[in-house]
Amino acid sequence: MATGVIAGLLGIGGGMIMVPFLSFIFTQANFSEEHLFHMAIATSMTTITFTSLSSVRAQMKKKMIRWEIVKVLVPGILFGGIIGGSEIFNLLKTPWLTLLFASFQIFSAYQMLRNKKPKPSRELPGFLGLFGVGSLIGMMSSLVGAGGAFISVPFMLWCNVTIHSALATSSALGFPIAIASAIGYIYGAHNLPGLPEYSLGYIYLPALICISMTSVLFAPIGVKLAHSMNTMQLRKTFAFLLLVIASFMIYKSLQLFGYL
Repeated sequence: MATGVIAGLLGIGGGMIMVPFLSFIFTQANFSEEHLFHMAIATSMTTITFTSLSSVRAQMKKKMIRWEIVKVLVPGILFGGIIGGSEIFNLLKTPWLTLLFASFQIFSAYQMLRNKKPKPSRELPGFLGLFGVGSLIGMMSSLVGAGGAFISVPFMLWCNVTIHSALATSSALGFPIAIASAIGYIYGAHNLPGLPEYSLGYIYLPALICISMTSVLFAPIGVKLAHSMNTMQLRKTFAFLLLVIASFMIYKSLQLFGYL
């Protein structure tokens, strides 16, 4: 339920909330520590396949999605998501993956809070530039289990896209990011030993089903809340959420490295 509301409100797919809580739940279920955080990220990202569709349907009614941006970013997102979710994802050990997750949350919060105005003349780059940005969004999203808003929203704001359009467009990007990443998670962990029963690669199917069923129903509530708040409220809400979760994940990473 919380994931759905957050997905609609902030366009982040709920991954920034799901990953820490799924890692906690998987720890209690005695999943292998070697794969636990990878499974939390993979399961979180795959649920975005469903939550993003619900968010997009609600955002389409508001007519805030910039579809011309979505069309050009998607090819790069598919490329980056598959590569990131398979080859690179497998190479990263749990402590480093946890630290990477926290670092990008802090970066995203900083981008939102500094509120630096872009040059009025700045526009979106051409196809090659957007393909490169899309590849980065897809790859980094697959590594941290988020819907890509931590890169796509600051990037669009930097290119003079309004905050509400940037958040709405980000929610539309969540579906191709999740699909590409899920393919990578399944391919990269195929027949990997030590995974629990009912896993499809790194994706834990019972969690995927339970979260998706409720989050889809609650995403439209988040969209309604988003359009009742002003720009600064959205920036502060987004940034505060990221900083709180990042603090927890840094603590978790230090524990895994053996410093705490």
